[in-house]
Amino acid sequence: MLRLGVIIGVIALIGTVLSGLAAYRVHDQELAIDRIALARAIDVHASLVQDRLTERELLARVASGLFRAPSVIKANMLQPLRSSIYAFKTDFVVAAWIARLKPNELAAASDELRHAGFANPTIRNFDDQPLDTGHLDHPIDVLMDLEPRDSQTSSLAGRALDDEPTVGPMLARAITEGKPIASNPIPLLRVDGPIGLVLAAPVAPEGASTAAGFVTFSYELGPLMLTNDDLSLFSVALKDPSNAERELIANEQGVVTTRTHSPEAAPPSAARTVTFGNRDWTLAYYAKRNAVRRAEQTAAIVGVIGLALTGIVCGLFGYVAYNNLRLSREIQVRIGFERRLTAVIDELNHRVKNILAVIQSIVTRTLRHGSDIDVARELLIGRVHAMSNVVTLLSESQWQGVQLRGLFEARAIPHAERIAVSGPDITVSARAAQSLSLLFFELASHSDEGLSLVGKHPHITAKWDVTGEAADAMFSFRWEELNTSEATRRPDSDFGLILLDRVAPEALGGTSKRYFTEASYVYELTAPMDTVIDMTERDRTEQLSAPVRPPR
Repeated sequence: MLRLGVIIGVIALIGTVLSGLAAYRVHDQELAIDRIALARAIDVHASLVQDRLTERELLARVASGLFRAPSVIKANMLQPLRSSIYAFKTDFVVAAWIARLKPNELAAASDELRHAGFANPTIRNFDDQPLDTGHLDHPIDVLMDLEPRDSQTSSLAGRALDDEPTVGPMLARAITEGKPIASNPIPLLRVDGPIGLVLAAPVAPEGASTAAGFVTFSYELGPLMLTNDDLSLFSVALKDPSNAERELIANEQGVVTTRTHSPEAAPPSAARTVTFGNRDWTLAYYAKRNAVRRAEQTAAIVGVIGLALTGIVCGLFGYVAYNNLRLSREIQVRIGFERRLTAVIDELNHRVKNILAVIQSIVTRTLRHGSDIDVARELLIGRVHAMSNVVTLLSESQWQGVQLRGLFEARAIPHAERIAVSGPDITVSARAAQSLSLLFFELASHSDEGLSLVGKHPHITAKWDVTGEAADAMFSFRWEELNTSEATRRPDSDFGLILLDRVAPEALGGTSKRYFTEASYVYELTAPMDTVIDMTERDRTEQLSAPVRPPR
C-alpha cells in the first residue's frame, strides 16, 4: 500500500506540474492572441476611418474644382453640383456655399436670397442678430446656398460666419492655406444638434489670387469616426483638439457625447492618428474586455481541467492497482489457505492413523484369545470411550492440549467420584493426553475389582507435581489405591501392563513403576515437562489453526 501511495503521489505531482505548465502556456497565448486581435482590429478600424475621411476630403476638392468663374452673389451656386455631390453618397448633413462678399455687394446678395425664396434674406450675424454694415471695410463670409433646402437649413442662409467661434477661424485658415480645412467638433444645424465636423474647401476663380468663397460639407462625427457596436473588441474616442482632457465618444446609437478623461483613469489600449482637412486627429481605443483577467480565467479553467484529469487518472490508476493488489492478496490468501488446508488434512490423516492404530491395538489386546467376552466388551467400550473423550477435549481446544485435571472427569474414567485429584494446573500435549487418558482409565478400571481390606471400596488419590525449572523441570505423577492389597486387587491385564510399563512412559519419555505397600497399590510416573507439554507440537498445531493472513 505504501508503494502504491508513492506511485499515485508521483502521478499526481506530475499531473499537477503539467497542469500548471499548461495553464501558464495558455495564459501567455491568450494574452498574445488578445493583443494581436485587438491590434489588428484597431488597425482595420483606423484604416477604414482614414479611407472614409479621404473620400470626404476628395469630395470637397472635386466640388471646389468645379467652380470656374463663380458669381458669388448668386443663391443657387450649388445647383450644378447637386448631382455630383449626391453621386458620392458621402452622407453629409449639409452642403453649403459660403460667398466672400464685399460691403458694397451685401444689398445685391440680400435681393438674391429673397428671389431664391429664403424666409429671411437679410444679411445678419451668425447668431441671427442684425449686422452693422456701416463700419465694414473688408469682405465677409456669408452663407448663400445650402443643400438640402428644408425647414432646418433654410433659416441659416444670409448669416455671416466670420465671428462664429469655430467656423470663422476655420474659414480664415482655409483662405490663408488655400486648402480644405476641417473645423473643431461643433453641434450641427442647431445648438443641441448632433456633434460633427465642417470641411471647407476654398474656391478661387481662374486667374484670381484670393478665394471667392467656400464649398463646405458638414458630417456627423459618430458615423464618420466613432462607430461603436456590441461586437467590437474596443470602444473608440476622439481626442478633443480644443481640450486635451476631453474626449468625444459615440454610443451604440451613434449619439456623440463629451467626457473628461482624468489622469488617474486607465489609459487607452492604443492610439491612432488620422488626417482630415489638413489636420491630425487622435483616436483613442479602449479594450472592452480585460485581456489579463480573461487570460487568467482561461488559464484557471485549463488548470482546473488538468487537475480534474489528474485526479481522474490517479483515481482510476489507484482503483485498478488497488483491485489488482487486493486480487493478488486474495489469491495469495487462497493459496496459503489451500496450503494450510493441505497441511491440516495431512495432520488430520496422521492423527487419525495414530488413533486408529491405538484403537486397533486396544481392540487386539482386549479381545485376546481366551478372554471373557463380557469383561472384554466392557473394557473395550471403556477404553474406546476414554479415547473418544480425549479426542473431544482436544478438538474443543483445537488440539492445543488438554487440562490434566479434565482427564479425570466421570465421563472419561469409572469411579471418578472416589478419586481425590490434586496438583497444579497443567495443559498437556495431545500425544501426552491420549496416553494419560488410557493410563488413567486402565488404573481406574481395576480399582474396584475386589473389596478393600476393611470391606469397603478403596480410596484413590491421584496427584502430580512439577519440580525443577526451565529445561530441567520434571513431571511426577502418583496414583495410590488405599486399603487395597495384592490379594484383593485384580491383576492388570496384558494390555494394562504394556500400557503402564511401556507405552505411557515411552510416550512421555519417562519412567514408571508400580508396587504394593502394606495397605495400598501405588503407580508412579516420572517424565520431563518438555515432553508432557511438547511446545513444538503445540506451536505446529497453533500455526495450523491460525487464520491465514495476506502478506504485507
